[in-house]
Amino acid sequence: MAARLVGRCCWRHLAAISLGPGAASGLRQPPRASSLHAPGAAAEGSAVKEKAEESRGAGPRALRELLEAAQGPRELLELSEEPGLSSNQASLVISRLSRLAAQQQLEAQGLLQDPRFKQLLGVMDSQISQVWNNTLVNVLKSLYSLGLQSSSREMQSVEHEVLWRLRRLTFRQLASLAEFLASRPQKDNKLLAEVVRKLELRWTELEGTRSVVTLMAKVGHVSPALMDRLEDKALELAEQFGPEDIRKITLALAYQNRRCVPLLRALSYHLLQKHTELGLATLTDLIFAYGKLNFHQPQVFQKLATDLQPHVATMAPGEVTRCIRSFALLKWLSLPLFEAIAQYALDNAKQLSAAHLCSIILSFARLNFQPSGSEDFFNMVHEELRDQLAGLEPQLLTDLVWSLCVLQQAQPHYLQRALAPDFCACIQADPSPKAQNLRVKLLHINAAARLENPEYGGPFLTPNIWGTAGSAGEGASQLQGSLREALTGVLGSQDRARFDAPTIYGWHIDAEVVVNAENKPLPIKDFAAPHLLHAEGTKPLPPGARRVAFLRWEFPNFSNRGKELLGRYAMARRHVQAAGFVVVDVPHYEFLELKLERQRAAYLRDKLNKALAKDLAS
Repeated sequence: MAARLVGRCCWRHLAAISLGPGAASGLRQPPRASSLHAPGAAAEGSAVKEKAEESRGAGPRALRELLEAAQGPRELLELSEEPGLSSNQASLVISRLSRLAAQQQLEAQGLLQDPRFKQLLGVMDSQISQVWNNTLVNVLKSLYSLGLQSSSREMQSVEHEVLWRLRRLTFRQLASLAEFLASRPQKDNKLLAEVVRKLELRWTELEGTRSVVTLMAKVGHVSPALMDRLEDKALELAEQFGPEDIRKITLALAYQNRRCVPLLRALSYHLLQKHTELGLATLTDLIFAYGKLNFHQPQVFQKLATDLQPHVATMAPGEVTRCIRSFALLKWLSLPLFEAIAQYALDNAKQLSAAHLCSIILSFARLNFQPSGSEDFFNMVHEELRDQLAGLEPQLLTDLVWSLCVLQQAQPHYLQRALAPDFCACIQADPSPKAQNLRVKLLHINAAARLENPEYGGPFLTPNIWGTAGSAGEGASQLQGSLREALTGVLGSQDRARFDAPTIYGWHIDAEVVVNAENKPLPIKDFAAPHLLHAEGTKPLPPGARRVAFLRWEFPNFSNRGKELLGRYAMARRHVQAAGFVVVDVPHYEFLELKLERQRAAYLRDKLNKALAKDLAS
């Protein structure tokens, strides 16, 4: 009790000191009670003392005014020569020097080598336990910003004191320190780990949307456990977030690959209900985050696309391609927006790089979108890319030619470039999974060259590539299993159908049937099948016989807007049909609605008869 009384009297004495511009020499260290010199002892009552001084003390206020009025480092460094300078005051001077160095872009190394700065460090370090908590946090940030060596005695002293006081720091101080430390490029930071651990334990003290947003964006990636608690808190405060807060939170989730569905749903709901106008930065970042997290919310997509369309003409090429690729990943086709982007590409053809054009074409191909001015658009594309094909990376070139095949715009010089033996050999020699996907796309390009481009004369892929580039088999889906079971019942025997047949075109046929002139199924394995990777029979088809391919279409094969196939699957259907098959489509939204076996059998018979009749009529 006596020590506290003495300490309070000392601080009142400090408050009475006047520090006007002409009295800088009056700076002196106030007397301290001896009990306050023990490490960490001053920190126990520092929060109370700091508040008392800020409310009454002319001394600290005058010192701050003096520090803020300083126009250069020389005026601040001169304060180091004042007698009686306290460790807390020296810390304030160091913090101001750091801010001034950042503002005026001063050479930090010159400050660190200045004897007066070293004297400030010495004063601060001499009684580090008496530096106020907030000042201690700020001086630690300042020393980091100035680049003081972590091995120096003063830096280690400050770090040790901060570690000692972590339990006594306010939550806001901890959050500020964690945000700063997390932004520093350090692989192993014991102090950051301890600060984050304290935040994890004291997360219930978290208040206000700003702290939640800042911690999620800046610190969440350091600790998954802390991020879990921040997501819970954000869900609780979702109604209070503004558009900018929602943007930062969704970006934080996207960059950390955290697909927190309840939080995303809550943010989406309040975004639709409360916020009518969104800025361009918010729109582009939101659609990027939704695409990165593969989170589907049609009402939000519609709003984002509608709000984004008026901005397209003024957007930078990078912003346009970033948005359109995100919409393509989400399988969301907004016709007005995509038409606006196609017109943007026409109007700004000279400003678009080859990579930008390729991104637009890839996105169009994924959604199977053909602009209304298709001829003008693709003439521009061919003109801009003609001389740049040789400089494209193998993956980008393959994706570009494959996309043009999807859109049926692949001219012979594109096919020649992608199917050239040396180019194919380069991809064939790559064992990576990404190269495996490129080999499958080369098969599709080869199929487009053979089946859809009669004017193309070669080169083509060699047969030895067909078997090594086939699509990897996937686990049977409910639709696949049900189709196989029902079709076997319709045909009466498994010998009359070939299931999951890999072809030389890079596509798998879910079920293949051969019917005679009277539409009766025949034993399929007896007949030659040049479309297969591995031939089985040798007999030619009887006169009037036809091959029938049943193609199942799962939910992911369609765009989110309706029952339109994505570009990849639309091209697969075209290629199978061009290879001489009568195609029977079996979409999930029709077949899986039928619960009884007899209903599914009747459905397949009806679809088969209609397809055969349509083929005969054509």
